[in-house]
Amino acid sequence: MSKEHQSAASDEAQLKKMGYEQELHRHMSGFSNFAISFSIICILAGGIGAFPLALGAAGGASIGVGWLVGSAFALIVAIAMAQISSSYPTAGGLYHWGSILGGKGFGWCTAWFNLLGLIFVVASVDFGVYDFFFKTLMAPILGIDVAGLGYTQQLIGVATIIATQAVLIYRFPKFTTKITDYSGYLIFVVAVVLTISLLAFHQGPLEFDRLFTFTNYTGAEGSPWPKSEGMVFPFLLGLLLAVYTITGFDASAHTSEETRDAAKAVPKGIVSSVIYSAIFGYIMICTFVLVMPDVDTGVKQGFGYFDALLGTLPVGLKVILSVSIFVSNYLCGLACLTSTSRMMYAFARDGGLPASGFLRSVDPVLKTPVAAVWVSAVIAYAATLYGAAYVVLSVGCAVFLYISYIMPIAAGVLAEGKTWKHKGPFDLGGMSKLIGVLAFIGGGFLVIVGIQPPNEKVLYVTIAMLVVMGLFWFVFGESKRFKGPPAPKE
Repeated sequence: MSKEHQSAASDEAQLKKMGYEQELHRHMSGFSNFAISFSIICILAGGIGAFPLALGAAGGASIGVGWLVGSAFALIVAIAMAQISSSYPTAGGLYHWGSILGGKGFGWCTAWFNLLGLIFVVASVDFGVYDFFFKTLMAPILGIDVAGLGYTQQLIGVATIIATQAVLIYRFPKFTTKITDYSGYLIFVVAVVLTISLLAFHQGPLEFDRLFTFTNYTGAEGSPWPKSEGMVFPFLLGLLLAVYTITGFDASAHTSEETRDAAKAVPKGIVSSVIYSAIFGYIMICTFVLVMPDVDTGVKQGFGYFDALLGTLPVGLKVILSVSIFVSNYLCGLACLTSTSRMMYAFARDGGLPASGFLRSVDPVLKTPVAAVWVSAVIAYAATLYGAAYVVLSVGCAVFLYISYIMPIAAGVLAEGKTWKHKGPFDLGGMSKLIGVLAFIGGGFLVIVGIQPPNEKVLYVTIAMLVVMGLFWFVFGESKRFKGPPAPKE
């Protein structure tokens, strides 16, 4: 038996111990597993699109200092998640971990926060693909008058983007994996070329002190934030750039059942995607600050800052970069929708969703969860219909995902050595509980920042979600109906 067949047999046996049969096609390599998380994080999406959220908060220090702080929190959370993923490599990811380590009700809540966060990720990325990257970068190249693009064109544009992604995921799963792999390379290359180009064509000295200068820009022209006194809260608002960008790395876990040698490949994919994104993202966004005429001007430009930066480059280079960045963001949305559909499929497989029998259906030939793909796409599209979509969706997805991240981590800290005795190849050993506690504190801190005014709409959605979940669980009988995932065999 070849090494690949041995690995497949081992993966299938491990999945069977978790109580499931191999239904999805296990075709992803370790790099593919890394690439899907790296593509969702996509520093060319959040790093560019959410950049004004940070610069318009505490100025250059939100970039030079804030990114490092936010990335450190994200990495600790990723390491804690990686250990659990190595023990329980299933498509449900966080939902299974929460259920196994904290009980079925705890896992059920984790699933809903994770699913809503993933839907918001798809919505925010694809809204950004149209509203920010198409209108700003691609439309001028195609000779389209941006002034003529209104709400109707937005509806059609976003629908086209999401629909084509759904078709690729459902109908061409192997091709989707290949272009997601390509996306990983593309993001890396484009980020490097963009950074070098901006530095090469910059006129004048580089003022590195900009990166460590704290200035309260809230309420200023171009800033997306209302006026806030002091410096602490503006700096905390600036952390949302890293929080939004470096999220979605749970995609490696959600594609566990499609990944070969998952117990080793998945945790490696989670951690390495965060590390590479943090390093190259930091170099790229620091370059944005350094090559601006000055930080005041950058803040005033708002979301138009990036077009102004590209305007300093030769026309041919600007066109190549614009097309590449647009494609990278489209592929980011593709990876996001893939992850969302796998989470929906896994939750429905255990009866956690309405119409679970329909949502868990898998195409017998293509081995893709067709219903979950299209329902995820439709719900994500519906979320983009809200007028002020980008800020609410981007902050909301980060908040909901980090809630779903820290829930199973907290359960793992309490269960370790008691009900959780099985560890996978990625074992933190004596550092396990300490890292788990730090991840819970760090992730919880980021969640609290994300729901503070002026992000109160995210807080309202969170409260409404808790109320609805409480009604379904305690009043409408979900606690009796929902059985949770099968108990794994040690």
